[in-house]
Order: sequence, then structure tokens, then C-alpha cells
Amino acid sequence: MLGFTVVGSFWLEIVLKVGVLKRFRRLFLSIAPSAFVFLCWDAYAIAKHHWRFDEKQMLSIIGPFHIPLEEYLFFIIIPIAAIMTLEGVRKVKKQWPVGDGDDL
Repeated sequence: MLGFTVVGSFWLEIVLKVGVLKRFRRLFLSIAPSAFVFLCWDAYAIAKHHWRFDEKQMLSIIGPFHIPLEEYLFFIIIPIAAIMTLEGVRKVKKQWPVGDGDDL
């Protein structure tokens, strides 16, 4: 599913030139706080056996705190796709400037 998300939204960077990946610092500052919170939540829930991940649907690459690689990628790829989609809509609709506030 993460691959479909990449294919479905990352083309906006090339075709519409939304410039999301060029502003890496801003992108990182947008994604890192929520990713940190949700990864901590995942680590806690896994440690307390509140939930688990189906090993048959994983790549079997486990990162720190017993969190699968796919979960780390989820908290990176999905927010980037959402930001690219928002920037793509902004560019097409031309209602407000794309990438305003480039000072970050």
C-alpha cells in the first residue's frame, strides 16, 4: 500500500513541481513531531501487548522498540503524500501561493 501511495502522489513533485521535497527542513519539521508521538505510542502498545503486527504481512525487518520497518515508513510516506496533495491542489486552484513562507 505504501508503494501505491508513492505512485499516487509523488508524481505531483515532478509534474506539477510542487517543491515539497526541495524544502526538506520544512518537511521534516512538519512530519517529525507527529511521527515521534505515534511511534512512541506504537512502542508502548507493542510493549504492553495491546497490539501486534501480522508477520505474514511484513517484510520481517524490525527496527528499534520492536516496530516494523513498514510502520516507520508509514509515518514518513503518508504525511509526505498528504502534503504533496495539498500543495498540488493549491497549485492547480491558484487560490494561495504554493510553498509560501520559504524562510524555513
